[in-house]
Amino acid sequence: MLAWILCGISGITAAALALHLLGVRRDLNALCTQLRDRLESDTNNVLYVSGGDRGVRRLAAELNTRLRRLRALQLEYISGDRKLREAVTSISHDLRTPLTAISGYLELLSDVPLSADVRRQLDVIASRTAQMQQLTEELFRYALILSDEDPAGEPETVCVNALLEESIAGYYAALKQRGIEPEISLPQERVYTVCSRSALARVFANLLNNALKYSSGDLRITMTETGAIRFVNHAPALSETDLQKLFERFFTVESAQHSTGLGLAIARTVTGQMGGTINADYADECLTITVQLPVTER
Repeated sequence: MLAWILCGISGITAAALALHLLGVRRDLNALCTQLRDRLESDTNNVLYVSGGDRGVRRLAAELNTRLRRLRALQLEYISGDRKLREAVTSISHDLRTPLTAISGYLELLSDVPLSADVRRQLDVIASRTAQMQQLTEELFRYALILSDEDPAGEPETVCVNALLEESIAGYYAALKQRGIEPEISLPQERVYTVCSRSALARVFANLLNNALKYSSGDLRITMTETGAIRFVNHAPALSETDLQKLFERFFTVESAQHSTGLGLAIARTVTGQMGGTINADYADECLTITVQLPVTER
């Protein structure tokens, strides 16, 4: 009789333990789902569990504490990033006027008879001023793009083939001056995307500028009917480490002359705003930058 009683107690205990474990498992699964939702959405809702397990409740409380700290850091970052963009916009805007004035005075001095030594020094000043103007303009433009205040124009249906051809033609003289004869392969079928025409033109311009900086003398541009555009050129000065930083703000390598390090960062930001992607690969000293645009019907 005692054996049967013990068996019954053991059975009840095992059943209770199994039910408890099922409840803990249910609560942990619920916590995982809630945690994923809280991390992926902009919400202040806390995690909660319906079971009575003390350990699970303690885990939920600790996760809620971490989530509140993470949210506070996120808000601090957003606020600081906004203030930084505003400061960059203001500073770059304020620098435009004196830099324009310096350029004007340097141009006036070009008509004044000066010694060869003074002329060389003025040429250096003019070159540095031009670089400052380029950096200031790109800083201003980049800050506007990040703040969604860039007056790039309303979205419209754009023929990607035609705009790419126009962009290449605009850079053809500069490419030839660098000894680069671009190989171009575009589909005969017209490919369309919905975007700001001037924004897409800026992406193409920045990628062509990048080829001017890094190419060792070649450039191949191909495009497919699916909206994939590739800019390929030999760039022996690059490394795998450089590749990881290529789209970072202000990153340059020694071979990039007069570079601000903002061109590819702007290209990635603008492409993302258009719903596309941009990435880079490096193999056999060959740099490939691929832009994938969303394709639409006419």
